[in-house]
Order: sequence, then C-alpha cells, then structure tokens
Amino acid sequence: MNKITITPQSGLILEGGGMRGVFTSGVLDCFMDHGIRFPYTIGVSAGACNGLSYMSGQRGRAKYSNIDMLDKYHFIGVKHLITKGNIMDFDLMFHEFPERIIPYDYAAYAKCTEEYEMVTTNCYTGKPCYYNEKYNPHRIIEIVKASSSLPFVCPIAYVDGTPMLDGGITDSIPLLRARELGYNNNVVVLTRNKGYRKEDKISKIPPFFYCKYPELRQAIASRNMMYNRQIAMVEELEDRGELIVIRPTQPITVSRMEKDTSKLLDLYNQGYQAAHAFI
Repeated sequence: MNKITITPQSGLILEGGGMRGVFTSGVLDCFMDHGIRFPYTIGVSAGACNGLSYMSGQRGRAKYSNIDMLDKYHFIGVKHLITKGNIMDFDLMFHEFPERIIPYDYAAYAKCTEEYEMVTTNCYTGKPCYYNEKYNPHRIIEIVKASSSLPFVCPIAYVDGTPMLDGGITDSIPLLRARELGYNNNVVVLTRNKGYRKEDKISKIPPFFYCKYPELRQAIASRNMMYNRQIAMVEELEDRGELIVIRPTQPITVSRMEKDTSKLLDLYNQGYQAAHAFI
C-alpha cells in the first residue's frame, strides 16, 4: 500500500454523497490529527461542506454537525420538503450552524495558504463551475449551498445571481480539474466501495422539471454515465499507482439521506481508520 506523501503537486479530491459524506469527515479528522495538509483541495456537495471544516482546521466540526446535531435538530426529512420545498433544512445547516450553533472559523480559512475549490453546476450551461472564495463569508455560504443543492429535492440556489445546483451533477469526482491545474500527486476520497457503478443509462426527466434549463436537463439525464466514466478513470490510475484512493471497504448501507446516527458513526469511524492506513 502506498503512503501519502505531500509534494507541491499534491491534490485532495472529495466526492459528495449526502450523509455518506461522514466517511469523508472521518478521513479529514484523521488528516488533521496527523497534520496532513494538501496544497490543493477540491470538494463536491457533501465533500465541499466537509472540506470547509478541514480548511479552517476545525477538527470534529463536520462530525458534530452531521451526526451529533442530527439527533437534536432532525434537519433531514420529507417534512422539510413539504414545509420549505427542500429535503434538508438549509436555514439551519447553512446559517444557524455556521453563525451560531457550530461557528465556522472564517478567519482561519482566510489565512490558510492552501487552495480550496468547491464545485457547482450552472443551470444555464449544464457545466461545472469551480469557485475558490476565501474572504467573503456570504459568498462562501452561497457557493457551498449551491454545491449541496440536490436536483428535484432542493430548490435552485444562486451564486452571483446565476442559478446553480449540486456540483455532483456534472463533476462528481473532479480529478481532471486537479490534474488540469497541475496537481498530479492526488488522493481521492470516495464514499462508495470499490467496483460500485450506477445504472449505466440515460435517466428520464419528467418534462415539468427544469423546463427553462435544457442543458441542465441533459446533464442530469446523463449523470450516471458521467459518474461511471469518472470511477473507471480513478480505478485505472489507482491500478497504475498514479494516485491513492481512500474508500469504504464494504458496500455502503448508509443512504444519501440517512437518519440512523449509529450507522453514521460507524461510517465515520471507517473513514478515520481507512485514512490512517495510508499514513
């Protein structure tokens, strides 16, 4: 097994996956416990949320907000979809949490010398957008909220007035983005076990969804095939020894909207141990 070696060309790529992202929380807490920092990190959706706490050096914050606070605030569920048009309580998650309940250290993030990008999907173009905002707290929240806005169950979000949705629609595992920027010594954190693939076919989108955004509809319809191509590339480069992949070793029983905190804690611990094996 290769061990993590940080060079000026090292990048860290964080997949999304909703509540499966607690695996990534465990990985990042392990990195923080061992002082491991990457010159470049990029996160998608739940990976973008977890990555923010990693960049500010707030060890345990992502775990606390995703697991400990879930029992108390129940911020995921159909009731939120009915009352707020969103499967998740974004007011709580992106305002109450970072401003009051689990304050985010914007000053520490602004001072960190490493580069951090978050991925969104532009509804007009159906293409990924990459943002590296460090200094404007309001815009940071706009971006991470957009990156986490799942199609169909979350409202469209806006960054600089442009409609956006979940970055995982168009770039679920942004390894190519890291390589294009010159980061070729990469660690990829996945939230599915090796060999996992989505159903490899075009998805049918009901005509009343996103009718104003035909390019977005096309991106959502072809998302599964895009994801499978990215996974195949990751596995090929991993087999050639060109990158390190940290992933769950067993098929995941945690759902994207999982509410069972015992399952979530177990997956967090799996992430911590999986990362430790590469240190």
